Amino acid sequence: MRTQVAIIGAGPAGLTLARQLALQGIESIVVEHRDRAYIENRTRAGILEQPTVTLMHELGAGTRLAVEGMDHDGFFLRFDRTTHRLNFHRLIGGHATVYAQQELVKDLVALRLEEDGPILFETKVVGIDTRADGATLRAERAGEIVTIEADFVAACDGFHGVGRAHIPDSERIEITRTYPVAWLGILARTAPATPEGMYCAHEDGLSLHSMRGPRITRQYLQVPADTDLDDWPDERIWDELTRRSESIDHPELERGEIFDRSLAPLRSVVCETMQKGRLFLLGDAAHIVPPAGAKGLNLAVSDACVLSYALGAHYKAGIREHLDSYSTTCLPRIWQAQYFSWLLTTTIHALSDDPMDLRLRLTRMQRWVESEDEQRALGEVYLGLPFPTPWAYN
Repeated sequence: MRTQVAIIGAGPAGLTLARQLALQGIESIVVEHRDRAYIENRTRAGILEQPTVTLMHELGAGTRLAVEGMDHDGFFLRFDRTTHRLNFHRLIGGHATVYAQQELVKDLVALRLEEDGPILFETKVVGIDTRADGATLRAERAGEIVTIEADFVAACDGFHGVGRAHIPDSERIEITRTYPVAWLGILARTAPATPEGMYCAHEDGLSLHSMRGPRITRQYLQVPADTDLDDWPDERIWDELTRRSESIDHPELERGEIFDRSLAPLRSVVCETMQKGRLFLLGDAAHIVPPAGAKGLNLAVSDACVLSYALGAHYKAGIREHLDSYSTTCLPRIWQAQYFSWLLTTTIHALSDDPMDLRLRLTRMQRWVESEDEQRALGEVYLGLPFPTPWAYN
């Protein structure tokens, strides 16, 4: 096979990039290890920043999003058994939108297959060769080796993918922080605790309550990093969620059927070496943020915007400088999101038994509640900083 851009991974980064390239007349092939049903049903993030929502409409992927997405102006914060609402829309405009990642993937997959080109499902890339004038992918499909020749490779295949591994350890500048906790997450058939997402900062650890619809909720508990899910039956989960979300100004948490559960460790990773020759890293292949603040999907889409602009400049005008500066263009927004996620993570989680830490966390949250300047600074990042470049080269 021969194409201009080979894209590894049919997640938000890969599918967004493929659509952006198609609208510029640039050919691509998307290679995905899993089958279509798997990627369209795996549970992931559910908060889209305003720039992401705007982009999806521009790409023609916003029809269901406009109907089913739920606009949020900010979030609720509960501490000292009292509930506060941070309304960022009132201060800076814009919204965050609740729309599950798997639903966005469904929209982008359908659009790709109907209008733009192929997705090679159940095709595992096993090798990448890059040269000065192009690249070759080797992949396994139905027991056979498939070879794809391309001008460029966009690796959107996650932290453990072949894209990141193609850059030798000795050449990668990678910065990592691991937190001693994880999130135990559930999907449950219950009414949302509040009209928008709510962080409950309890002295024994975080609980988080968000919605996926009027009768479906996504809720999380802070647990030790070495937690075994088998040690957490439904009743224990509900008891702990209820205890940590106790409030003097709201009714007790509603309980219901838990139909999905997962465990996610908390860590921050930035691979500042996001490119090597004709290979570019996007999304989780280049960076991972703690789940507080829901920045991962939105950063993946931002990366796609930067690379689509750079590829458009290359193919339409012969300009190479945007490809050469891909990493340096992406990184400032990535670090802004990392800072926001770190700030939220260290404030709403109980990461030590030190009473000084607890008092400082409570003081910071009180400042967020009382100061519009603090809320504005939080809101600018929570609702979404502008993407570094336009999505298309004109």
